[in-house]
Amino acid sequence: MRFISFKSGSTTGLAVAVRDSVFHGLLTSDAGYPGDLVDLLRKGGGAIRDAAETLSRGAEIDLRAVELLPPVREPEKIICIGLNYVDHSHESGFKPPSYPVVFARFKSSLIGHQASIVRPTVSEQLDYEGELVAVIGKGGRHIPRDSALEHVAGYSLFNDASIRDFQFRSGQWTMGKNFDSTGAFGPAFITADEFPPGCKGLQFETHLNGIVVQRAAIDDLIFDVASLVALLSDAFTLVPGDLIVTGTPGGVGLARTPPLWMKPGDVCVITSNALGELRNPIVAES
Repeated sequence: MRFISFKSGSTTGLAVAVRDSVFHGLLTSDAGYPGDLVDLLRKGGGAIRDAAETLSRGAEIDLRAVELLPPVREPEKIICIGLNYVDHSHESGFKPPSYPVVFARFKSSLIGHQASIVRPTVSEQLDYEGELVAVIGKGGRHIPRDSALEHVAGYSLFNDASIRDFQFRSGQWTMGKNFDSTGAFGPAFITADEFPPGCKGLQFETHLNGIVVQRAAIDDLIFDVASLVALLSDAFTLVPGDLIVTGTPGGVGLARTPPLWMKPGDVCVITSNALGELRNPIVAES
């Protein structure tokens, strides 16, 4: 099942495509609206499947006529992993880590498919980072690795666009990773039952203005999805709707000579046969 969160006029809604690419859904103002994805994940049980059946009887949604929002609009936590591919660790001047490099994003930085990534006025060093994101469906603490994937409800794509000079101005990466409108997420939330366990065998690419700048196999993650769920839950309780942004592969703009920064007028696309296409134009901060 594939879910999208959307906005039509001033009203938000949720839609599903069960067996094809045609989405049907309901607005929050419609009778029978089942709630947003966080609501459904919190309910657990068969809430997601029941919601899909309800939404599939709703009106067909013309994706060209609505604004696509981040699939999970109000995550409690956005947990990001750095240096999780060997090639990216090397190009960044680091040894591959023996324990995950963890940092956080704020939900205020999130945007959806087709929304504009904003290059701020204070920097030109806007970099792309295509990534797989896992969405927690069942919460927990001290989750064993062998059952960790039972806690993942589904997956999506993410562009962890980074303001590099601000990222490295201090010992922590928080500033450079949280500029407004730099965390592109979507286009859809796809339930885990549509993928091999942990998305093993899947691939994705990052395209900048039609040129492939990153290519990754999920199998090449240093810490796979199950390991991340288990290790992160040692520190804090994971809750439904939490996002784990699993890390970017080699090929980032920072590591190129000369550096390849995204600039206004560019278009960045994260694409995967299984996960869809996350497309975002780049604009200057107004």
